[in-house]
Amino acid sequence: MQAFAAKFGQNSENRAGLKALYRKELADHLSSRRFFIILLLIYITSFASLYGAMSGLSEAAQSDGSFLFLKLYTTSGNSIPSFASFIALLGPFIGMLLGFDAINGERMSGTLNRLVAQPIYRDSIIIGKFLAGSTIIAITVFTMGIAIGAFGVLGTGLAPGLEEVLRIAIFLVFTCVYISFWLGVSILFSVICRHSATSAMSVIALWIFFSIFMSLIASIVAGAVYPMSNDWEALLNSYGNYTLELNLNRISPYYLYSEAVSTILSPSVRSVNVVTVSQLEGAISGYLSLGQSLLLVWPHLTGLAALMLAAFAGAYVGFMRQEIRAS
Repeated sequence: MQAFAAKFGQNSENRAGLKALYRKELADHLSSRRFFIILLLIYITSFASLYGAMSGLSEAAQSDGSFLFLKLYTTSGNSIPSFASFIALLGPFIGMLLGFDAINGERMSGTLNRLVAQPIYRDSIIIGKFLAGSTIIAITVFTMGIAIGAFGVLGTGLAPGLEEVLRIAIFLVFTCVYISFWLGVSILFSVICRHSATSAMSVIALWIFFSIFMSLIASIVAGAVYPMSNDWEALLNSYGNYTLELNLNRISPYYLYSEAVSTILSPSVRSVNVVTVSQLEGAISGYLSLGQSLLLVWPHLTGLAALMLAAFAGAYVGFMRQEIRAS
């Protein structure tokens, strides 16, 4: 009985310390000028993508008049990328901004040893920082997504249906998990690297690799394993080449997220894998229901969530094993 009471008391103290740190980190983010500036830039770019979508909406409606409200998030126009493409490419900057100096910034300013000296559990520090950053990401993403939809309704007069609202909500959940992965990665580098500039450059380099160079590497590897230098090789190796390149690209969180949200926001997408001619025989053209689209992208969400948890687990273990001394 005494052991249970002691354990319960420890859990209560741990929750109290975590709650205090969570509030402190949340207040720091919300009052940060750096966060306000990047938030302002992201919102300006988001509404620019909405303007492009509204200008190209009439052309998109001529080709396919179904699910027009979703096209506000997927249509590009006037050389402006769509909202979904913009979030896939630049959304990780929110996570990077929130986490690149989460630990080493505290260490360099001399406040980390003060935090550790407080009567709180050490793991509450790293957990509180990740939870506060994830909360900021969720607030940013959902307010941005809802604002795009609200201005789209006012500008076009389109009223979304229930399925369209649910698809947009799922898209925003995917976005939160995707950006939280980059938050976990940036916190991991802030634990590993001693200086904030080093951790920032490291996570940006990783983002550039996955966003730009991963597709090039996948194409080169697939071409080396399944060459298609002539018509005969193309006939024999086209399926293997495409499958291998697709699987290698899916290592990238950027590609995984882009493929998932394009499936959610485009009900006409019926498959995320190779479709052979025999599989197309007798198929009825149409749109997938929300449940069927979720079945297609459920592995993508699981993979993104696993990557996010793995990144945070690495940061957690690295932080718990570090020695913290007053400098």
